Amino acid sequence: MKVLVTYRDIPGKGLIDGLGQRFDVRVNPSSDYMSREQLLREVVDVDGMVSLLSERIDAELLDVAPALKVVTNYAVGYNNVDVAAATARGVMVTNTPDVVTDATADLAWALLMAVARDVVVTDRYTRSGKWKLWRPEAFMAADITGTTLGIVGLGRIGQAMAKRAAGFDMRVLYSDVSPAPTAIEQRLGVTFVDMDTLLREADFVTLHVALNDATYHLIDETALSKMKSSAYLINASRGPVVDERALVNALRSRRIAGAALDVYENEPRLAEGLAELDNVILIPHLGANSRRTRERMAVITVENMTIALSGGVPPNLVNPEVLPNRRVP
Repeated sequence: MKVLVTYRDIPGKGLIDGLGQRFDVRVNPSSDYMSREQLLREVVDVDGMVSLLSERIDAELLDVAPALKVVTNYAVGYNNVDVAAATARGVMVTNTPDVVTDATADLAWALLMAVARDVVVTDRYTRSGKWKLWRPEAFMAADITGTTLGIVGLGRIGQAMAKRAAGFDMRVLYSDVSPAPTAIEQRLGVTFVDMDTLLREADFVTLHVALNDATYHLIDETALSKMKSSAYLINASRGPVVDERALVNALRSRRIAGAALDVYENEPRLAEGLAELDNVILIPHLGANSRRTRERMAVITVENMTIALSGGVPPNLVNPEVLPNRRVP
């Protein structure tokens, strides 16, 4: 069977080698992403495809790939895939959940601490040679210990953030579609509140939701207006959850104290004016970029592909409704 790997330099030494032991693997020879034209050309006769979040897997692509049986997304998110279109054509879609939880929570926590304590701003200040005298009043930063953390989305990563907050004696509020089981709330020491309450009371608002119709621009001008002027926003979920233009205005006017972003609405482009602000930290979508995490994602991707193309049900199937009509190897 033929498998297309759309990006040559996917981390995890076991991915291409592991697939190569089982399948006829075709790998993008360039270190760049495949162009849309190249992608449509290369997918025509393959049985499986390893894709990245940057690639659009839609009806047009699926229609030119009559042999395609599975798309294995090398990511937790899969908003790049038209899952309904894949399901309608009998194509399985998989992802790599669970393994990115700690890496993403670690990064979100690092962003929280960095923006609260002005780490990036003061690093630049020190490197520039402007530091001439220690002053007790300089760069007065926000406190973290004993403050209130607001977690939007208490899934795996949201729960991991709550665990980290416990070490800083934080009061933890969370908002979600529905409350978590009481046992989870008690174990994590978290309290369910509505979104308005969370925005009003949290000193740090951290986003950990999937991107869908309900969460698109969840943090907009209205939401930002409800936050404390001393509060900080951290986004390590999906870029379009935040209305970037509204965020620029809120940061520029100091409506909120600051923000730290790992993801953006139109990656890699930033909203106009965002990069010029000194009260925001901007990093290039690094949530899962730890060595161990990338290795484990590679292993899971190979497992998903192998099981799917062997006639089994891959463990990380995101569209189980496809099973009665899937394209059988």
